[in-house]
Amino acid sequence: MIDLRSDTVTRPVQGMLNAMLEAEVGDDVFAEDATVNAFQDKIAALFGMEAGLFVPSGTMSNQLGLAVLTEPGDEILIDEKGHVFNYETGAASFLSGIQISPVAGKSGKLSVDHIRHKVRGNYDWEPVTKVLCLENSTNKGGGVCYTKEELVALKAFADEQGLFVHLDGARIWNAMIATEIEPEFFGRVSDTISVCFSKGLGAPVGSMLLSTKERIAKARRYRKMWGGGMRQVGLLAAAADYAVEHHWSLLNQDHQRAKEFAATVSECAALSIDLESVETNIVIFDCLNEAAPSALEKLAAHDIQMVQFGPATIRATFHFQVGDEQLDKVKSVIKELFN
Repeated sequence: MIDLRSDTVTRPVQGMLNAMLEAEVGDDVFAEDATVNAFQDKIAALFGMEAGLFVPSGTMSNQLGLAVLTEPGDEILIDEKGHVFNYETGAASFLSGIQISPVAGKSGKLSVDHIRHKVRGNYDWEPVTKVLCLENSTNKGGGVCYTKEELVALKAFADEQGLFVHLDGARIWNAMIATEIEPEFFGRVSDTISVCFSKGLGAPVGSMLLSTKERIAKARRYRKMWGGGMRQVGLLAAAADYAVEHHWSLLNQDHQRAKEFAATVSECAALSIDLESVETNIVIFDCLNEAAPSALEKLAAHDIQMVQFGPATIRATFHFQVGDEQLDKVKSVIKELFN
């Protein structure tokens, strides 16, 4: 089976398992796990932030970031394709009592022009807009990335309007490879950052919230309240650390395979794709003559799995456990089925 449903489907490699077995662990609720403590310091320093907090999932990391930046009744601005808006089960309203104002951007990205007139709070009957939530790279937007110039402009606007910036960096590692932007830059344009280790990097579990020491201390209390306080979590932190050290450099290969696959899709008469949107490891394309479930069923018959992303839209996501041999088979099947 060639699994292109997501970059979360990878399995731990032997080196990662060895790192887990060798990890020095302790009780993290008591802040006594040496491995996770060191890893939190390492990733925080990498992004130029004061502190980090290791958590089970990207959803928890995003929600902790929003919780420490807001008060109940506040509002956040986000692109209408953003993960926090679409895939986190209404958690922002349930957990933090805040509302989400989705904005129509482009490919999951926002610009100053998109949000210039969206900030509210001047009147008693309006919610107070408090956070600008950005996603880099974008998921529903097809894996596109913000440029430095775009992020600088958005941060300047946020500062001018008194907004905090939360960066959903679930695939920030892909974005950094694609744009060659250094990690510390993101710490300069964000108040909180969520980074994930269980997507393209291939760790089995884990994300991290990055911010100031004060906010991370507050997030730590929320993490415990929400059931995310873990014990000998160094086992998982060791896997995530291994992923950063050994798999980050592999992401460029994922991007190249994604672009090669996208080029094949563009040649198929029964499919449609915007090639310029393929910047990282995500490929989103449309079926012209049938619904997505029908096309996915045909692919599954050839042991290829992708995921529906709309009535006639499909997403394929490349990861380091799909190599050139598997790519060649996928390209051959796509041509056979849809040309």
